[in-house]
Amino acid sequence: MKAKFLTLFVFFVLGSVCALKAQDYKSAIGARLGYPLSLSYKTFISEKGAIEGILGFRGYSYYSWITVSALYQHHMPIKSVDGLNWYVGGGASVFFWNYDNDYYPNNDYSKLSFGILGNIGLDYKFKDIPLNISADWIPSVGFGGDFLTGFGGSYGGLAVRYVLK
Repeated sequence: MKAKFLTLFVFFVLGSVCALKAQDYKSAIGARLGYPLSLSYKTFISEKGAIEGILGFRGYSYYSWITVSALYQHHMPIKSVDGLNWYVGGGASVFFWNYDNDYYPNNDYSKLSFGILGNIGLDYKFKDIPLNISADWIPSVGFGGDFLTGFGGSYGGLAVRYVLK
């Protein structure tokens, strides 16, 4: 608990003392292409601080999951390219699993898992069109289920979002 509070406090102080403009839009909505395929909504809550909500779906032949995630991202400009920022942050996720095996119907069940997420990536807002793209990596630590336990380093992807006025 103390580590979480300290991390949030550091991000708050960094966001408060930096005067550089970190982003060129307020909110954007679109798709995240990656693992899993997702919908993404991102909104800035301060000059450098953004919240991204992610709703993802992944399906296989005998099981599938839906994930709901929220990430805080602290954006910092890359001065040599207008509209380009890098960001770091973290958040949490909830996974809803469904296991449906046609060969062994007595083994069908649903589960709930949780994850703690890290986040690092690049974010770019095109100057003349209402389009934002980002590419990131979202390492996770999962717990509370048969499918997602321990470290997972394969999450992340490419987001393409329409910038809202």
